[in-house]
Amino acid sequence: MSELDEARTLMDAGDRDLSALRGMEDTSVFADEIVGFHVQQAAEKFLKAWLVLWSEPYPLTHNLARLLTLLQEKTPAAAQFHDLNEYTAYAVQFRYDAMESESAPINREEAVQRLEALCQQVRRRLAEVEGV
Repeated sequence: MSELDEARTLMDAGDRDLSALRGMEDTSVFADEIVGFHVQQAAEKFLKAWLVLWSEPYPLTHNLARLLTLLQEKTPAAAQFHDLNEYTAYAVQFRYDAMESESAPINREEAVQRLEALCQQVRRRLAEVEGV
């Protein structure tokens, strides 16, 4: 698979998670752990696509900080997304364990907006690589 095809595949998978998140506004139906998992998954896929578009192999990890650190070596634009690292715990820890009840709830609208901004950034890089 070419780098462009791999990046597009990762972007499509991230888009599916982002699309699911747009339908998870009802807190009585979707627990924060579920929402956080999809935020983390979308961010991970978008970040890995971005790395591919810089011809950088990505590690098999759910650690968003690690992916962002690798990206910052390629582009300073990655720094603006370091706040997404807070969702790393949702990939494994909160996927099986419930969050503590005193934890602040996820701001779902803000999470979607951050992912949309990340997606747009990666799409800009994709267009550059494609020569569009």
